[in-house]
Parts: sequence; C-alpha cells; structure tokens
Amino acid sequence: MCASLRGCTVKGLFNCDDLIAELKPAHPPRLYGSAGCETWSVRFSPDGSYLAWSMGHGIVKLLSWPLTSKDSTEAGCSEEKTLNCGQTVWALAFGPCLSTRVDALHQNGCDHELLLAIGLNNGAIQVWVVSTGNLRVTLTGHQALVRDLVFTPNGSLTLVSASRDKTLRIWDLAKKGACPHVLRGPDYWVFRCSISPDSSVIASVCNLDSKVYLWSLRSYTFMRHLTYDHERTMTSCDFSQDGALLAIASYHSTTGWWLDLWDPYTADLLTRVEDCEVCAYRSDNLLTSLSFSPVGLLLAFKDYRALRIWDVERNKLVTDTDYNRAGGVCCAFHPHGDVIATGCRDGHVKLWIVPRVVLSLKHLCRIALRFSISTYQVEALPLPKKILEYLTYRDMPKKKIVYCKEHSR
Repeated sequence: MCASLRGCTVKGLFNCDDLIAELKPAHPPRLYGSAGCETWSVRFSPDGSYLAWSMGHGIVKLLSWPLTSKDSTEAGCSEEKTLNCGQTVWALAFGPCLSTRVDALHQNGCDHELLLAIGLNNGAIQVWVVSTGNLRVTLTGHQALVRDLVFTPNGSLTLVSASRDKTLRIWDLAKKGACPHVLRGPDYWVFRCSISPDSSVIASVCNLDSKVYLWSLRSYTFMRHLTYDHERTMTSCDFSQDGALLAIASYHSTTGWWLDLWDPYTADLLTRVEDCEVCAYRSDNLLTSLSFSPVGLLLAFKDYRALRIWDVERNKLVTDTDYNRAGGVCCAFHPHGDVIATGCRDGHVKLWIVPRVVLSLKHLCRIALRFSISTYQVEALPLPKKILEYLTYRDMPKKKIVYCKEHSR
C-alpha cells in the first residue's frame, strides 16, 4: 500500500488570505500565452533586502524588501530600479551568497558588493551592481540562451551558468577577464543547476535526458549519474539545507509529473511524490519548479495550477494554493523562510506567507551533522540502526508517496 501525501485536508492549507501581494507588469500581455511577457525567474537577495523579478520584454525590476503598499499594486515607486536588458530574461541570481551552514570563519571573502547576474536569450550574462543599478560586466561564451544561474554559497563570486548549448560554465567574477571552466557531456539542453551547501557539488538536469548529472566543483569533473528507468523530461533540482537530499522534478506528457528525493552520495532514490490527478490532458499541468526552504525541511513545488509546500520531516502538505489565473513557472523562498514568491507566464509575481513549522531538536542535530559528513561516513559510525536510518533519511516511506488532488479538498 502506497503512503499518501494528504497533509491537513483543509485546515492548515493556504487560502486567498495567505496571498500577501501581487506584482503586476507595466505592460501586461495582450493575449494570455503570448511570448516575451513571462516571469521566468524571481529571486530574493541573500540578505533578504531586495526582490528581483523578470517582468517580461527584457525588463528586470529590483524592489526593496519588505514591500510598501504601493509596491504591491504597481511596479513604479522611488525604491525600485529598472534594468533594461535588451533581451528576453531567463535566469536571475544574486551574489555573493552564503549558506546558512557556513560560519564566519569559513566564508570565502564575503565582502564584495551585491551583484545581480541575469541570463539572456542571446547567451550573454549581464552582471549588474544592485546598489547603483549600473551594468558591471557582460559575460559571453554560451552559444544559446542561458536557462539558469547560481552563485556558490561560500561567499565567493563564483557563478555557475546552465545553457541550451548543452554546457555548464563556471565563472570567477573576482578575476577580471578570466576564462570560465566549461563542463560538457549532456546531449540535451541543460535546464537547471543547483550547488550543494558546502560548494563541492553541482547538480544539473537536462530537458530530455532521463539522468541527473553530478559534477565536482573542486576539480571541475563529472562524478556520477542519477539514472531513471523511464523516459521523462527533467525540469528542476535543488539541494536540501544540509546537502544530504537532492530533489528532482520531472514529468511525462501522458503520465503526469514526479518529485523525487535522492541521496546524492550513494545515488539511492529515497522517496517520491507523484501526480495522480485524473485529467484529460496531463500536459497542461507540468511540474515546473521546486525549492527547498533555507531554514527547514520544507520543499515547495510549483506546477501550472498551484503552489504546494511539503513538510518532508512530517510527511504532509502544509500548503496547497489552487489558482488558475496564469501558469506558474518559478518559485523562490525568502532567506528567512517566511515568504515565497511565484512567477507566472503573464509576467505577474505572487507573494505568499509560508506556514511556520517548528523544527524538531533531532532534525536540527541531523542538519548540523550531515552538513559536515557524507552518507558513507554516517553509516560507518557505531550507532543503533534506527539512528543511522534517521541520519541518512532512510526512515522515510520506501514506497511511492502519492499526491491526489482530492485529498486536499
């Protein structure tokens, strides 16, 4: 019998009152689904003081956080900056950034000015200075659009870019004019990438490749695959706060979507959330984005119809927003974990309150331990079996965790 992800059937799930703000583009699309108006990326700065969103038509808005009441209704106030990129914007990343698990003694020169990297349709990456709104440098080299950008969470100015030219590139922005390291191997577009909290591993997924690629950020070499048995389209990936879990989002046009949790050290598939909603056309509800909370074991995942947040430790949904106004394509947590932003195909951004979840003491201990040591090192410890299973996340349900829409009604 498969375990089911029911959460709190009605009580405790999001409703319209949890929508705290909606940002609207200056030029809304004339027709829903028209190209060029999408919010492909939305990001908070590492210190939580800025919100950046691609509002379509090559425009990125930088807003001070928290928002004023005027910000919530229109994108035009004295606190904002408008960055005209001249090309369709696909990816945003603030840097430098610092993992919550990296202390001040181990941060790598985190005294740089705050930057915003922007990946464009022509393969270029523009790097802007947030405080002034001025363009600092334009990085070139990719031969196709840049689909994702991530700064390493160690306080350095190392930027990783993923592109449809089937490569990952690693840029050191602290060294002017330095050539990037190029990681090749996939036969398909590189769709998303994520960096482990200790800045040692890059995970990347390709759109039509049924494999997850793991790369060493220390030696710039390929490490291993996480392999699926069946054909699927990969859409997103993210590491947990301690780096011991890797979440992968994928879908198939006829069978629905999957959200899988892997152990990146052993390449073991630990558990799965599966879409089992009955609908005539499954292709109209694709899993587009996922993100781990920076302060707990909450995993947000976004499809075209709703935003849902899964409390992984307690194995239940704590959030289920069902809104059909526009297809959702991205989501991002605020660094404090209390707000999540979602971007839509019509250029809108919605901001939601995240339910407060009190972490157990045993999970806090697990986070502290797992950030420092691998699964293999944990398994070698002289501890009881149940404790080892907990520390390695082997205590989660072994069978599929099935999400059925009717369970949250």
